[in-house]
Amino acid sequence: MKLLLQQHGEAQPASQSAERELTPHGAADVANLARVLGAAGVRVSQVLHSGKTRARQTAEIMGRALAPEAVPRSVSGLAPNDPVEPIAATFAELDCDTLVVGHLPFMGRLASFLVSGRTEPALMQFLPGSIICLVRDDSGQLTIAWMLRPELLPLP
Repeated sequence: MKLLLQQHGEAQPASQSAERELTPHGAADVANLARVLGAAGVRVSQVLHSGKTRARQTAEIMGRALAPEAVPRSVSGLAPNDPVEPIAATFAELDCDTLVVGHLPFMGRLASFLVSGRTEPALMQFLPGSIICLVRDDSGQLTIAWMLRPELLPLP
């Protein structure tokens, strides 16, 4: 089972938009990332997001490339300052490859907790649009398979 954790793309500042939609640059970064991962054959069965506009937009863009048959859906427990333990317990039950789009500091704490059992110190540095792939082995342990940041990818 693969669990992909992604921070939403670059969003409008709160001073410019209460909804904090993706910026044109953020949407382009996420679309480029989706294109590269889709071309590499990365697929998931479901796409989950926090429900906030920027996470939903990121999930929709990624979902078109990685889960064309799935409809991204909002789940609770992914807000920036939510505790990670409840959602980590839910993810332990997953039996299908899943993409989860959320926010910092939550996504960094969740990824660290899933790999090490601790939320601190952070094991990886998320930036807008960053995505990490965790893979569950036969013992149930999640390990880091790969991580990508939009700025590492060639422009289309």
